[in-house]
Amino acid sequence: MNLLFFDIECASVYKTVAKICAFGYVLCDEQFNIIKKEDILINPKGKFHLTDGRGEHGLVLPYDYGEFKKCPTFPQVYGRIRELLEDKNNLVFGHATINDVNYLDLETRRFKLPPFEFAFSDSQLMYMTSINDFSRQFGLEYITKDLDVEFTPHRAADDAYATMRVTEALCKKHGCAGAEIDGLLKIKRGTVKNHRIIRPTAKAYGEYRAKLQKEKAERAKRRGKFYNRVNRKHTAQSDKLKGYTFNFSRKLEYEIEISVPLVEKIFALGGKYTQKLSLCNVYVCDPSDDTVRTQNAKEGGQLKVISVDELRSMLND
Repeated sequence: MNLLFFDIECASVYKTVAKICAFGYVLCDEQFNIIKKEDILINPKGKFHLTDGRGEHGLVLPYDYGEFKKCPTFPQVYGRIRELLEDKNNLVFGHATINDVNYLDLETRRFKLPPFEFAFSDSQLMYMTSINDFSRQFGLEYITKDLDVEFTPHRAADDAYATMRVTEALCKKHGCAGAEIDGLLKIKRGTVKNHRIIRPTAKAYGEYRAKLQKEKAERAKRRGKFYNRVNRKHTAQSDKLKGYTFNFSRKLEYEIEISVPLVEKIFALGGKYTQKLSLCNVYVCDPSDDTVRTQNAKEGGQLKVISVDELRSMLND
């Protein structure tokens, strides 16, 4: 069994069109001995319109763009690429592979070619599973730096080589062969067939998503209890806080053991509470809170931003 690592660069990517200009791959054996490394350059039959992950201009590929006009078109190299990806003796890997598989599928649609059919894994998902951190998407540059792997960004064959080295490092870390890493990390390989693309999945990621959903539901439940108390009819016992309208950070609202007694004291002293940041004149949060909501509250200096301890002092004066 051989291991095939591939990467794709595009001249431009839109919602339903991806004009591929480079298909890079590294073919190696199970001990990561390289059999072949190649950049297949492709005439994208279109202009270069390159953007980064945020959709901003400025991304530059390490190629001479003029050379692409002399290269074969995608239909002309389609057979070679398909033979590599669909060879039953090749286990296919990529990085954020779902994107490259989608680009391939879009090109088969553009040129009315038979769709690809193969299974694939993802070094990004393998890395995230290995370190048990699914809080963000880790780019190839970050992972290679963490695993001490060198490469040239955005040259397809070099990205494929870096993906191979990342996989090799993960295999060494877990003491397994390249063909075993998915099973060891409990990753189910993705597939593409008849234009239907299914992304790779990891058991650990599923557990992480389930935990997030449970925490989200619990926060919603707690916030609901908080606003049930806020929306009750309240009778002021003094006008000490008349003219003050408060708003709490989301985190504080969720901590109903703290927030509910505070807001009831505010109402008792003649103050008000609003759900909208724009309608308050006093915002209460933890000093270390760096959420967007708290940053907005601090901007412009129009709101009085205080801590819970300062609110307690204000209520007890």
